[in-house]
Amino acid sequence: MRKENQENNGLEACDHSQRMIHPLPCLFTTASLLSGFYAIISAINGNFFNAAVAIIVAGIFDGLDGRVARLTKTTSIFGMEFDSLSDLVSFGVAPALLAYLWALEPYGRYGWLAAFLYVATTALRLARFNSLSLDKAPKDFVGLPCPAAAGMIATTVLFSRYLGATETVKHVSILLLVYLLSYLMVSNIRYVSFKHPAAKGKKTFQVTVAIVLLLILVAAEPPVTLFVIGLVYVLSGPFSAAYRTMHKAEKGTKEQENTI
Repeated sequence: MRKENQENNGLEACDHSQRMIHPLPCLFTTASLLSGFYAIISAINGNFFNAAVAIIVAGIFDGLDGRVARLTKTTSIFGMEFDSLSDLVSFGVAPALLAYLWALEPYGRYGWLAAFLYVATTALRLARFNSLSLDKAPKDFVGLPCPAAAGMIATTVLFSRYLGATETVKHVSILLLVYLLSYLMVSNIRYVSFKHPAAKGKKTFQVTVAIVLLLILVAAEPPVTLFVIGLVYVLSGPFSAAYRTMHKAEKGTKEQENTI
């Protein structure tokens, strides 16, 4: 009887901890939301460069809030829901509006439908992620993470400015990019997650050196480096899926030959 009471008290304490509001992680989430809202205001005012930078800053704060929550053991259901609502604004509405006002408006119906599809798939992506988080979530992301998709749009704006486009642009590649990102977010293609690094022992030093070199490259040419990093990550999912499919096909062919 005493053991059952202890177990019930432990479950109640765990449930209470999950429902608590922890201010420190929420502070980073609020900073991410503020950056996303500023990106919306900047895009409406035609300051596309500032909007793109604000979305990237929102991604940095979004990455920090989860890490802070895990390090301080202050994860909660409230924090998860607040983070999702913030992500919908910062990585759904903000990049969609930026893409529409910057490059999609000349395409009329196809342009605003692409922007809406991006917002809708971001919401669906977040809802699916939260439902997976209730159980044992996979180590890799299922579908392109919405911060990465938003970062791809933001870095495209920065890269275009680096190439000399200071105002709005009209290029079909931007329209196709928005549709592609929308599809990848709700696809079953897996992407590497950096939330749980597996580097231990000697590998930690190698990872640290790689991070330092990456920071040097970003500092040298931020628009180019960030665009390339975003593009490589976005394409890594489809290429990895294609490689696994080809590998399975070759393995199946060899098994058939061995049986014959």
